Amino acid sequence: MSFTIKFTDQGDSDLDKLEKARSKKGILKAVQKCLGYLEANPKHPGLKTHKYSSLTGPDGEDVFEAYAQNNTPGAYRVFWCYGPGKNEITIIAITPHP
Repeated sequence: MSFTIKFTDQGDSDLDKLEKARSKKGILKAVQKCLGYLEANPKHPGLKTHKYSSLTGPDGEDVFEAYAQNNTPGAYRVFWCYGPGKNEITIIAITPHP
């Protein structure tokens, strides 16, 4: 089952900043790969997806964290939730590991 990716204003802004920063080409590539995996299968083992208990989604949904990078200082993570519609995933934020 594939999903449609949607973005909150914050998630869209985070991706836009990565796309505009020449020094972050490698990070952008990793984030794009992560988004592709999320679109195809949010449970893909390479994403190491797990529930992130410190946040809730825009409408109180459970938030999940997926790895865009691993074993890298300040590794980037994608925070997302299911919805709002069926077969949709909303990207909440794309940020270095907190």
